Amino acid sequence: MPEPRVASFPAIRGALKFYQIASIITGVMLLLLVAEMVLKYTPIRLELFLGGSGGFLWFADVVEGPEGLESTGDGVNLSLGILIVHGWFYVVYLFACFRMWSMMRWPFLRFILLALGGVVPLLSFFMETRVARDVKTYLATREASDATSSASPGAGPQITTPEGAR
Repeated sequence: MPEPRVASFPAIRGALKFYQIASIITGVMLLLLVAEMVLKYTPIRLELFLGGSGGFLWFADVVEGPEGLESTGDGVNLSLGILIVHGWFYVVYLFACFRMWSMMRWPFLRFILLALGGVVPLLSFFMETRVARDVKTYLATREASDATSSASPGAGPQITTPEGAR
């Protein structure tokens, strides 16, 4: 598998920073989504609302209606907002994963594992730590090896003279 070019290292560092930020935001949103799902789909049956008749932040009951579960709250449904925001941030996270994967020229299976970080709770935090460590180590190792190979004693400029100029 081909390795990334040294000239692309600054772009890789930028992609890594973008991936780290997207990974943390997606992980937090996923944990909020899991909490919202537990509140809504277990016997607790609650949704979080902002404003409305219950005050600033309040929980409204979720009841069984003719079309499935229905909320009894009014105001801004924060539970639905968490679902939507996580969905959009997952798209951004997938873009960050794809960018990191393509710049580092990793196998496709690694991309799948990165993408799972946005749907498996807590995995994005573990993947972010591992990817950051792997990429930073790889870049440092490649830069060190390139620096030592260009500074080796026999690699200096060769001075040649024409045959008759002795």
